[in-house]
Amino acid sequence: MGAFHAYDIRGVFNVDFDKTTAYKIGYFLPELLKTDRVLVGRDCRVSSPEIRDALVQGITDAGADVYDIGLSTTPMVYFGTANYHFKASVQITASHNPKEYNGMKVSRENALPVALDSGLGQIKEWIDAGRPTPPAVRRGKVVLKDIRRDYLDFLLKYKGDYSNIKIAFDLSNGMAGLFAREIFGDAPSYLFEELDGTFPNHEPNPLIRKNVEPLEAEVRRIGADVGVIYDGDADRVMFVDEKGDFISPDLIIAVLGLYFVEERHEKGIVLQDIRSSKAIGEYLVPMGMTMHTWRVGRAFAARKLREINGVWGGELAGHYYFRDFFYSDSGLLASMLVLRIVSVLKKKGISLSRLIGTIARYQNSGEINFRVEDKAGAMEAVKAYFLSKEQPDAVMDFDGYRIEFPSWWFNIRPSNTEPYLRFICEAKSTELLAEKVDEVKRLLRDRFNARM
Repeated sequence: MGAFHAYDIRGVFNVDFDKTTAYKIGYFLPELLKTDRVLVGRDCRVSSPEIRDALVQGITDAGADVYDIGLSTTPMVYFGTANYHFKASVQITASHNPKEYNGMKVSRENALPVALDSGLGQIKEWIDAGRPTPPAVRRGKVVLKDIRRDYLDFLLKYKGDYSNIKIAFDLSNGMAGLFAREIFGDAPSYLFEELDGTFPNHEPNPLIRKNVEPLEAEVRRIGADVGVIYDGDADRVMFVDEKGDFISPDLIIAVLGLYFVEERHEKGIVLQDIRSSKAIGEYLVPMGMTMHTWRVGRAFAARKLREINGVWGGELAGHYYFRDFFYSDSGLLASMLVLRIVSVLKKKGISLSRLIGTIARYQNSGEINFRVEDKAGAMEAVKAYFLSKEQPDAVMDFDGYRIEFPSWWFNIRPSNTEPYLRFICEAKSTELLAEKVDEVKRLLRDRFNARM
């Protein structure tokens, strides 16, 4: 049962979970979420049809009906869940993971995520306990439901005039290929457009820099104003500027202010995760926005954005959440808004790199992973070490620690899905950043035998 994680169900198919597990998840889901209707979508991975068949069999054996939307992006399932008032949905996907992986993202009413602590853990307990799965007297039916047009119409409301900008896309052979040309037309350059669940060109994870290199090269080759790359299920998106340089995804949270504040004149709360650059708030607060920092992961971010009625939010991993989109994340919607901004800026003679240069005021380490046995002890040691040396401006302790000092800050947190301690640091100078990162490396190596 190694596929149950903090945010979703995910692992190597037929190693961490199999079709029997998928069947049982389907069987127990209607009871868990107290519904007799479940919306189901899937990505293009080779194993997705087999998982779909087992999941659907489980749902219908439990007496609930399945509304099958077929191949879909993960945000399309979120849209279907909320727009058609389903109390349960499943997207079969492993998101950005390699081809041998698969999994499920489960949502409840209003497209709210179901995580380990809000339902998946109960299903895991039932499966581990060997709870029986007798077919119901009234078997459920399977309804093929086409929501593609409704979803596309929803997205197109946010489309700008992109005719003055040159765009390069990398669709990662993933689910963004379902809609990209219908939204953006034939003028842009498209890399790896064909849906192919073997991901023959690169893994569908834009956070791994080598996976972005083809897009960076294409931007330079055609002289594009911007490059756009999606992950496998199109819930995340990342960007490359006109020089072919990768943009740290958290900075896009600030960029989106040019749409919501300057174009729509909306004021309110913006959500960022605990790893996000301090520069975001320094850019948005003078525009009239209020920043709220919260935990990493959709299971936490989508719920928190709804709770605080935030206008939009985002994460370092390239998720962007929108009140307009049921407080959920959408890579396609985020890219449509960013491209609107790039178009407006170009008319003013401002490039994307110039905009990012006005936002980014710090040197950033990026996320550094340490393999440490005693994660809790290591976090406490790092916290105590720096608090003994300097008075902090702020201490946050809800997802590991984020401790801010006048000229630098750091976040250290345990991974929920991998055996790592994750560290990120930001400072006002390259020299100060290097000094702080070296101190952490020495401390964790000497006291906790940490490996990178």
